[in-house]
Amino acid sequence: MRRNRAAKIIATLGPASSTPEKIEALFRAGADVFRLNFSHGTQDDHRRRYDIIRDLESRTGRPIAVLADLQGPKLRVGRFNEGAVELEEGQGFRLDMGKEPGDLRRAPLPHPEIFAAIGPGTELLLDDGKLKLRVDQSGADFANTVVVTGGRLSERKGVNVPNAVLALTPLTDKDRADLAFALDMGVDWVALSFVQRPEDVAEARRLIAGRAAVMIKLEKPAAIDCLEELIDLSDALMVARGDLGVEMPPEDVPALQKRIITACRLKGKPVVVATQMLESMIHSPAPTRAEASDVATAVYDGADAVMLSAESASGDYPVESVKMMNRIIGRTERDPLYRKLIEALHPELEATAADAISAAAAQVAHTVSAAAIITYTTSGSTALRVGRQRPEVPILCLTSQTSTARRLALAWGAHCVETEDISSFGEMVGKACGVAYRDEFARAGQRVVVTAGVPFGTPGATNVLRIAWVEE
Repeated sequence: MRRNRAAKIIATLGPASSTPEKIEALFRAGADVFRLNFSHGTQDDHRRRYDIIRDLESRTGRPIAVLADLQGPKLRVGRFNEGAVELEEGQGFRLDMGKEPGDLRRAPLPHPEIFAAIGPGTELLLDDGKLKLRVDQSGADFANTVVVTGGRLSERKGVNVPNAVLALTPLTDKDRADLAFALDMGVDWVALSFVQRPEDVAEARRLIAGRAAVMIKLEKPAAIDCLEELIDLSDALMVARGDLGVEMPPEDVPALQKRIITACRLKGKPVVVATQMLESMIHSPAPTRAEASDVATAVYDGADAVMLSAESASGDYPVESVKMMNRIIGRTERDPLYRKLIEALHPELEATAADAISAAAAQVAHTVSAAAIITYTTSGSTALRVGRQRPEVPILCLTSQTSTARRLALAWGAHCVETEDISSFGEMVGKACGVAYRDEFARAGQRVVVTAGVPFGTPGATNVLRIAWVEE
């Protein structure tokens, strides 16, 4: 089950991909991580999918990561008398806290946080940016607006407030219940939606308490203002281009995507590019050439993973979507230009033995034409440090921790194998070479570079580098 690529694939599960047969097909097609989207489906639905994944993991002997994506606060207009209205450019339209159904003149907006954050001149985007309103006058429970971009507005459509920080916690009551459920179930990653500032992460960190890794979704422009702090607080980041693209000009998103990927790589934090990557494959067996280029661009930029949403969750061609993404990644990484672009970025090393050894491993592997870099890791930090250097050869990660093996399924280049604890240096080298030969990372007579920390089992204590020959 070795992947012949370094970037990983996240596949969202849903109505089109919930049977044991379909989930296994997605995995064998190339999915490394499965996303459970708590914005849709019931907890029982997610439990069934989780159990199928763990059974598949047991049968294949390969660690599989499960990502629980929390819904976060959803800001929506209320209901309308007729279900929808047609707004015309230039007309007045009122939003307020009233409970009466809306009509052509007004609509209920049951979110005091929005009214507290807006004022004259503020722009409001509705239905994923299809409609735009400009605030003329506002108070604690109302806003009189003018329609800038008209169109059909139906009930329960989303509302976005660009360039405003709303006094909202990213964890609603539903999110807290879903988080407790997901942690008890045993998910490996938790994705936080609607993060605006560093303080938004603190409560989630406290509730998670190390039971899963934390991924911050960048959906709000306000979050970009504190990007460096959010990277420091996260275990990984997601460039959620759907919501991000609603609240900022489309032309700004590509540059921002590159900025986020670069910042994450410099700090050694995995980064995921998500939303609309192969959108046309929801109903088509092949993507557009522009979509193929979009996936390739994320890979050229150095993203750790790319994600499928509706394509695999509710589309007509979920397995084909994963296969296509797998092919695009593989072809991109074989392009000679890929290595030049990846090597153009040189992450600054910390003045630690672990960073020095990890950087040296990539250089030594290149110099001696090693077949692989093998890391012994407890927490996963060694594998991430080596991955940050984007070496030319595969990274084989040996760990005694099931949770670490699963979490690293998201990380660039990492092929994780769960092993028993080791007690001596000689045993370490022997086991490393044996696994590399068994899993076809190296042939007899080839060299591998082995890194580890002594004493064994100490997280983050990488201080040994060894070149070893592989034997049959």
